Amino acid sequence: MKDTLSVAVEPRLKVLLPLPLAGAYDYRVPRTLSLKIGDFVVVPLNQRDILGVVWDSPTEGESKPVPDHRLRAITAVLPAPPMTESLRRFVDWVAAYTLSPPGAVLRMAMSVPAALEAPTPQAGWVLAGPGGNRQPRITPERQRVLDAMRPGEVQAGGQLAAAARVSLGVLRGMADNGLIRPALLPHPRRFARPDPDHPGPVLGDAQAAAAAALVERVAARAFGVTLLTGVTGSGKTEVYLDAVAECLRQGRQALVLLPEIALSAQWLDRFRARFGVAPALWHSEIGSRTRRDTWRAVAQGEAPVVVGARSALFLPFPDLGLVVVDEEHETAFKQEDGVVYHARDMAVVRARLAKAACVLVSATPSLETLNNAETGRYQALHLPQRHGGATLPAVEMVDLRQAPPERGRFLSPPLIAAVSETIGRGEQAMLFLNRRGYAPLTLCRHCGHRMRCPNCTAWLVEHRAQRRLQCHHCGHAEAPPAECPECGTANSLTAVGPGVERVLEEAIALWPEARRVVMASDTLPGPAAAAAAAQAIQDRAVDLIIGTQIVAKGWHFPHLTLVGVVDADLGLAGGDLRAAERTVQLLHQVAGRAGRAEAPGRVLLQSFSPEHPVMRALVSGDLDAFMREEAAMRRPGHWPPFGRLAALIVSSEDEREAERTARDLGLAAPGGEGVQVLGPAPAPLALLRGRHRRRLLLKTRRDIAVQPVLREWLARVEVPNSVRVQVDVDPVGFL
Repeated sequence: MKDTLSVAVEPRLKVLLPLPLAGAYDYRVPRTLSLKIGDFVVVPLNQRDILGVVWDSPTEGESKPVPDHRLRAITAVLPAPPMTESLRRFVDWVAAYTLSPPGAVLRMAMSVPAALEAPTPQAGWVLAGPGGNRQPRITPERQRVLDAMRPGEVQAGGQLAAAARVSLGVLRGMADNGLIRPALLPHPRRFARPDPDHPGPVLGDAQAAAAAALVERVAARAFGVTLLTGVTGSGKTEVYLDAVAECLRQGRQALVLLPEIALSAQWLDRFRARFGVAPALWHSEIGSRTRRDTWRAVAQGEAPVVVGARSALFLPFPDLGLVVVDEEHETAFKQEDGVVYHARDMAVVRARLAKAACVLVSATPSLETLNNAETGRYQALHLPQRHGGATLPAVEMVDLRQAPPERGRFLSPPLIAAVSETIGRGEQAMLFLNRRGYAPLTLCRHCGHRMRCPNCTAWLVEHRAQRRLQCHHCGHAEAPPAECPECGTANSLTAVGPGVERVLEEAIALWPEARRVVMASDTLPGPAAAAAAAQAIQDRAVDLIIGTQIVAKGWHFPHLTLVGVVDADLGLAGGDLRAAERTVQLLHQVAGRAGRAEAPGRVLLQSFSPEHPVMRALVSGDLDAFMREEAAMRRPGHWPPFGRLAALIVSSEDEREAERTARDLGLAAPGGEGVQVLGPAPAPLALLRGRHRRRLLLKTRRDIAVQPVLREWLARVEVPNSVRVQVDVDPVGFL
């Protein structure tokens, strides 16, 4: 493909717009513009100007839907580095795989339009040269300014005035007298370059061997995927940071994806300790100016390492050499709205198109990733022991049938005794319950009415501290009523079941002197709050941690020796294909927070089903055997990873329209050997954000590509404008 296009030979170009359109549009190239494939441009669309990317030139012999003389012209070229070929191919690949319009995927790669404009030059001051025979008077204030300046160096006015302890008026007076003159400040480098040879932690033998293997793969400057596993606390982060260091030595860029980047203060501390500076961050919490500066720094190669959420995959890296997906098993890497994709799987594609190394990291890898390693598609490295001599915690079951909590309580006597002993020794304890709020359900004791969301098929969760009932799906909130909305009985509403607020209430009654912190998404609203909580725990200003799944994500608390899981059975309900796998992963990660230093750790799992395979695996520590059993159950039915799944979610504000369209899709469903369609059926969340939902599930053998099947299927059915059909290839959830 040619990069520079001759106007005489190529009078038209294809421009892809960040809109949910089927493909690129043809535009005429004015003689005043010199364009390359990948350039960001401004083009007219209807009555407005819109940004786009020069995507391709028309192929020879291609039909021209619009005659040359009727083509509209490209308006302008933007002063931004062109989109690289690997990123353009990635956009096309994601669109084809997810059955999304290419423009909808492009929108994610153009998420910061302000970054496409040239930065506004900033004015400063520089020493003036010799000014003839006139000798201006040098006051003490002026002398301090001259002493603060160096020849040829441009300094910002505010900083210079502060350094010299003068007003800005003194600077203007010096300019009028020819002592200094205005000049443009040089473009500031926003991100310091990490030092790959900065002294890092001393690695153990197993760590050093794994790090050397990753370094070799990065140095090869070729695509390959490596699965890095290891028990919790085995030093996986330190190992892959050595691969980041090698990427820096190669002069290439590295991307590290974390499932909860806004809550990863400890990870950032480890990065600073290893490289001497902080990396560039990319997540939803950063401000618009920082987003603009970061996007442009990435495009110009001035951000050597980016640590981000899943959307960082679409940043414009000019030379990506390494992609790391930490905690690769996390469902947070799945994008459920808009373009539906899994960042772990797309990270592998991004690395392949960039000819980069890819590292997937987890103590509890997904069955899909394990299968890829076992079949040879991925290489595998394993760290069998905790770093620094720490041992894995002992995991014990508390059978709630034999040792039930007191009536109206949720902590069993054995767990209460263990927490009391731990706090009494001056160590830290954690109570884990993966449920926000005070109670998941509020009902009327008189008539049985349940408080539910008007927009969703979901119960309202009580948040007692804020005195509200809230839907965690659509955000609807209301004050708790004084009487039952159904029967009118006053003071009849009661909370059913525990959330972390209710566990906190019980903990206050049991251990009133203990210093407590609650770690949940609604109590830690951003990075600063999460960092403050983590620092308080590290400083031993906290005795008892009460948390949701946030506490499972890679924290290192050296003085935490006891973890109590309030409801170990919680994730097993609902019939989800991956319910058992996810529960093992979550509880093993939570258990791994205990005993990460010298003091041994202990984990207590409260369960009504201690004989369940998940509980047996956690107690024995033999997760490999559990995953083999899980794989053996899925293989005969061609369930992932031994088959392919794709979901169609039909939704509409009109329930009859949703039902009719889902029925039509069911009647037009594909068939044949190795192809099966389940449904249509109401989704578990049959009403979500005011839209009625029906689901169909396509299941095929592993060797059958689902995308052609889906395209042909959807083409058979006319979908009304009032109905939305969302395609989810490789679903991880079934709500």
